[in-house]
Amino acid sequence: MDVVNQLVAQGQFTIIKQPLGFIKVLQWIFAIFAFSTCGSYSGMFKMSVECKNRSESDLGIEVEFAYPFRLHQIYYDAPTCKGGTIERLFLTGDYSSSAEFFVTIGVFSFLYSMAALSVYCFILEKYRENNKGPQIDFVVTAVFAFMWLVSSCAWAKGLSDVKEATDPEKVITFISACGESDNHCREVYDPKVSGLNTSVAFGFINVILWIGNLWFVFKETGWMAAFAGTYVPSQEKQPAPDSFAQGGYGQQDPYAGSQGGYQPDYGQQGGYNEDGGYSQGYEQQPTSYSNQM
Repeated sequence: MDVVNQLVAQGQFTIIKQPLGFIKVLQWIFAIFAFSTCGSYSGMFKMSVECKNRSESDLGIEVEFAYPFRLHQIYYDAPTCKGGTIERLFLTGDYSSSAEFFVTIGVFSFLYSMAALSVYCFILEKYRENNKGPQIDFVVTAVFAFMWLVSSCAWAKGLSDVKEATDPEKVITFISACGESDNHCREVYDPKVSGLNTSVAFGFINVILWIGNLWFVFKETGWMAAFAGTYVPSQEKQPAPDSFAQGGYGQQDPYAGSQGGYQPDYGQQGGYNEDGGYSQGYEQQPTSYSNQM
């Protein structure tokens, strides 16, 4: 108990309130619903065969079937209405592959979601170290999203075939006694497949959850920041700040100072004197006109 209490005390359960952890909880729950509603199913339908000779009739032929829906192994006995003999008939079809694939994906999704939640809650820092954990998580999540899509579509088709193979109106046509006009055959009880319909719905809900979770896991990988850091629009491309000091922008203007070129010095003052020479300074007052004359 001390170890459990220590783990609980160190856990970061606030991650469950964030989209990354909250969707994992939903994935864990709906994975249970998906594989349990399919894997635990068992159904039954009933038919009646009323012969011309009533003593040979069988008004309660029950046929039971269940997961994994290897219907070709399920048999039932029906009267032939000919001297009290009985014939053994089998249902048609083997739909175990799609059903077992669907349940397998559900079980592994349940296990992975539970493991991911444990990592989020107890070793989140290790998970985010060097972005290796989120990157692995993203790849696995993408694989499960694809597998959920494939398995749900396959099981939806398989369920449609199971419904057709267990339809009493169709099964009656395989009974030889029902082909004679003197005998009367009818269905008594249809199989209830609402649980199987629900399993298909849960499968496609899982598809939505796993595809939606890709975005939140992708944000943890650091790939978005890498892409944003390397992309610079061509019209706004500017040299890096360090390049101003290294690439010539920090150098002195070659046309300034003593490196040549015309540099007027407005601080120097000068003018022409009486002898026609140049003298600097404007503080000397010009002579009057009368003196010049």
